[in-house]
Amino acid sequence: MSHNPIVEKLPKHLSAFIIDQDYARYNAREQAVWRYVMKQNISYLSKVAHPSYVDGLRRTGISLDHIPSIEEMNEALGSIGWAAVTVDGFIPPSAFMEFQKHNVLVIAADIRPHNQIAYTPAPDIIHEAAGHAPIIADPEYAEYLRYFGEIGSKAFSSKKDYHLYEVIRHLSILKANPLTPVKKIAEAEKCLKETSEDMGMPSEMTLIRNLHWWTVEYGLVGNMNSPKIYGAGLLSSIGESKGALKYDVQKIPYTIDAMDYAFDITKPQPQLFVTPDFKHLSEVLNEFADMMALRNGGMEGIMKAIQSGNTATLQYASGLQVSGTFTDVMIHNGQAVYLNTTGPTTLNYNEKMLKGHSKAVHKDGFGSPIGKIKGSLKPTRFLNDQDLLNLGISKGRKCHFEFESGVVVQGALQSFIREDGKLLLLSFADCHVTHNGKTLFEPSWGVYDMAVGEKITSAYSGPADADGFELSYEAPAEKTQRIDYDQQTLSVFDRYADLQQLIKNDASIDQLQSFWESIKKTYADEWLLVLELFYGSTKNEKSNELSRDLEKHLLEIASKNPELDNLITNGLEV
Repeated sequence: MSHNPIVEKLPKHLSAFIIDQDYARYNAREQAVWRYVMKQNISYLSKVAHPSYVDGLRRTGISLDHIPSIEEMNEALGSIGWAAVTVDGFIPPSAFMEFQKHNVLVIAADIRPHNQIAYTPAPDIIHEAAGHAPIIADPEYAEYLRYFGEIGSKAFSSKKDYHLYEVIRHLSILKANPLTPVKKIAEAEKCLKETSEDMGMPSEMTLIRNLHWWTVEYGLVGNMNSPKIYGAGLLSSIGESKGALKYDVQKIPYTIDAMDYAFDITKPQPQLFVTPDFKHLSEVLNEFADMMALRNGGMEGIMKAIQSGNTATLQYASGLQVSGTFTDVMIHNGQAVYLNTTGPTTLNYNEKMLKGHSKAVHKDGFGSPIGKIKGSLKPTRFLNDQDLLNLGISKGRKCHFEFESGVVVQGALQSFIREDGKLLLLSFADCHVTHNGKTLFEPSWGVYDMAVGEKITSAYSGPADADGFELSYEAPAEKTQRIDYDQQTLSVFDRYADLQQLIKNDASIDQLQSFWESIKKTYADEWLLVLELFYGSTKNEKSNELSRDLEKHLLEIASKNPELDNLITNGLEV
């Protein structure tokens, strides 16, 4: 693992998704796959991609002749304030976005098999490294990516969202393995279709994932009539990138409306969105954030927190942040007046846990009023000691006061917490809390910590202070399948390695001719191996006859295998 300081500062809970790249496991044919795709990229994408693409490859440590190691990428990325980690395939969207928030690119460690060279249904190192990384060399786009992570990691997911993620991950794992039976893939595709159709109302995460798809993955930038490519899904797939610029793919100006366009990862995209520039991306994202519970709170935010069924944070007007699993809200005259969590909860301010208010202290949950204390002319959060005394509230004394909602508190004030001139918390001993005769808290439950704030101003997914909350993730149970190659296939890999050694050592034309004779009978159908030999032969001025022979052989393979025609033709053109 590289020692990039950005990686070292990542929150502990994200480490569950980080794996070792294990560079030695890339075989010689996989290295050839990388070279093939990168040759195509430089040849074609240099003309149609955003101008920062080609220079971005160099600036982010992406080599053209070998799969990049995470160490060399981190060395290069560090100079532009970013880092990279390797993971196992798809990770949950919220975690993916949180990595982005911390300026870290998530790189799937695997590489597509050679029979999926034009397109892979699973994230791989070509998609992540050669697709995502180069464009972040553009500072404006890099800031958009970071900002997207900051906003996206706070988006609420529904209970069905995680199941959909697992179904998509399962299908991608099956499809990425060329040995998977067709029947298994068909079953997984049917499951994805059924799951997608049963999602109900889209969550914040669903909507922001749509924006991510139509920008970061499949975005076009510039003039509507001749846009450039910047989306990683297009940059990592020559077939899709060529198709994307054709007239039969509808081009739509990028606006907030893109959030309502769902996508199918198994099919070419029927439409693509064009942003005039990268600055516009952040403007649209900001427009979306203005619609989120993150910036609005209120009853809608409270309900999203409850419906998520997971750890969430609700922030009072005072700035006090309550993090836990919200299970209940009491409503009076159409207003939320009392909140409850179930299970371990923390109290926080400015994303830092308050001393003495850890999960151990609030292990059984937390409940508190929302609103204004009756009789006060000021918002409760701005009450000073004299204001509190005027309301009959002072330390060491039995207090009795009522909220405008009708919530009644009776207890002895033990302590209070103020931050930045605002009252956050009042703690009472021997306390009764009631509303219309219903008991909300009783003395036997311990100290009553009462949150202060007239309304909920923000609601978002996850804890305010992840480390303080001791947040932990589990890596996905289903792992990417390692292909168990037979001895014959392993011998093919050896031939790729032998050829690369010859080319690296500036082999003579006679040596290359001898290699061709040695593989002609047994490995003649291995088109990528023959193409690599063709590339090697064209470097030698005396190799015209060998080059012509290899080109003729490749065209014969293409004529007999239509699915290889474009791959071979494009390879020869490069």
